Parts: sequence; structure tokens; C-alpha cells
Amino acid sequence: MEACFVSLLSKLVRMKSYWLRMFFPAAILASCTGPVKPKQDIVPVSAEHTEARTKPPSSFSDTLEIAPNSAVFYYPDSLQDLHIKAVTEPGVYKSIVHENEYQMRYSRKVLKQYYPGISVRDARNIRYLAFHKKDGHTFYLDLNTKNDAYGLWVFDGIQKPELLDMTNVETELADYFRH
Repeated sequence: MEACFVSLLSKLVRMKSYWLRMFFPAAILASCTGPVKPKQDIVPVSAEHTEARTKPPSSFSDTLEIAPNSAVFYYPDSLQDLHIKAVTEPGVYKSIVHENEYQMRYSRKVLKQYYPGISVRDARNIRYLAFHKKDGHTFYLDLNTKNDAYGLWVFDGIQKPELLDMTNVETELADYFRH
């Protein structure tokens, strides 16, 4: 009985193989002979989705003084945040806030674990950052010129401050502080 079943199964496999070898090329040829449809252009849903948006200016003019060996997390002030929320779809706004909170929390953990000598500062309700270099010079930064509502600046007192990509914070910190 078992031998009969194996024999029948092998015949089915050979038949299936035969039909696949004959049918598959014919199906390919038949499918390639039809007219080619032109690609449709992608049309934006509305003009609102295509316009470039810029971060609203800060409603404050305060300056945060930054010493060497510092990391500065910056955020929108309350009025900037309201304006951003008003012009952004609710789901997109929640996603942006969640993503930035996660990236900042993770960046803080990396700084604490691998760079304990770096002072961490927060810049909220601040427009200007004044980075004081070890040689006595000061580098001023106007956050209104940066279109990101959230970010992380690092400063060693020798090099000019650098805005890091928080999604790649480990590599960016290592590259900056290696020099």
C-alpha cells in the first residue's frame, strides 16, 4: 500500500513538473504581449501638503550661556509650539512630539553613560545660544535660523558647536569628541 502511494505521488510530481515547464513560459509570453499602460503622474491631494513650512520665530530673545564640554537640547517655546500644532495635522504633530521625546531621552542616556563629563543643558524659551570657547572667543547661535523645532547641540570648547542627528547619536558624539 505504501509503495503504491509513493509511486502515485512521484507520478503527480512529474506531471506537475511537466505542466509547470509548459505552462509557465506560455503564461509569461502571454502576459508580456498586452499594451503597456502609461504611468500616471502623482498629483498632490492639496496644495497645503506641498507648501514648505518653516519653524515660527521665537517669542523670546533670551540668551543661554554655554560653557565648554556641554550638550544643549533645544525645544520650541510655548507660542512656537502652539503655532506648530495649529498648522500640523494632529496625528503628525503627536508623532513628531513622540519621536523627539524618545530621541532626546535616548540621547540623554547615551550622554550619561558614555560621556559623564559633559554638562547637559536645556534651552526652552531661549532664542540665542552663546558658546564660550576655551580661547576666549564666543560663538553665537540664533535658533530662529534653524528650521528644526527640536535638536541637540554639542560643544567641546575647542571646535565650533555642532548640531547632531539624534537618530545616530552614538556615532555623531564619537565623531565630534574624537577631534
